[in-house]
Amino acid sequence: MCRMARPRKPLLSRDLIVEAAGTLVDAEGLEAVSTRRLAAALGVSGPSLYNHFRTMDEILDAVADAVSARVDLSMFDEGDGRGWRAALHDWAHSYRGALSDHPNIVPVLARGPGRRPAALRVADAVFGAMTAAGWPPAQATRIGALMRYFILGSAVASFARGFVDDEAAYDPADYPHLGQAHLLAEHQREVDEGAFETGLAALLDGLALQYAALPKP
Repeated sequence: MCRMARPRKPLLSRDLIVEAAGTLVDAEGLEAVSTRRLAAALGVSGPSLYNHFRTMDEILDAVADAVSARVDLSMFDEGDGRGWRAALHDWAHSYRGALSDHPNIVPVLARGPGRRPAALRVADAVFGAMTAAGWPPAQATRIGALMRYFILGSAVASFARGFVDDEAAYDPADYPHLGQAHLLAEHQREVDEGAFETGLAALLDGLALQYAALPKP
């Protein structure tokens, strides 16, 4: 009797599931990721997904962690030489870049690192670099939290695209200072990236003042 050869590699893997789920999240949002949709995208039965993950929340956690893994942490390496302020600046841009490419997963990332390995490496790198630079541990924790709030918030949505491209929508009688608001959407990148850089500079300037006031060892 002729038997069919077994496939050389499994038809399904954690990486394939995460990739397919991430594609769905990017295209249609978190609500689009269901067992039925994901299984159909992969060409498998629904229960087979749970040979690799226990729940759908675990799948979404893995998608979020795949995004965290794209964040550059090299500026926090011992001996990098950038200093804590430059390191935070460069990390913030890398982190925002990763999130801006996948904004629909930000609500999952906002829950905190939990047990996600890549997200924990991010938290560990930031805290370690801040304490090594002389920040007290409690303040280093707050700095990590503050940076996450700022970066995640900037990636959730576009400020510029929150205004419609319709001059009539902003009647000067009602909104005397929004006469140019209808033009913001066409300058989205300039507005949003400029706002991020302005806020980041202000945040780092404030931290620099606090750092200068720390008791010297």
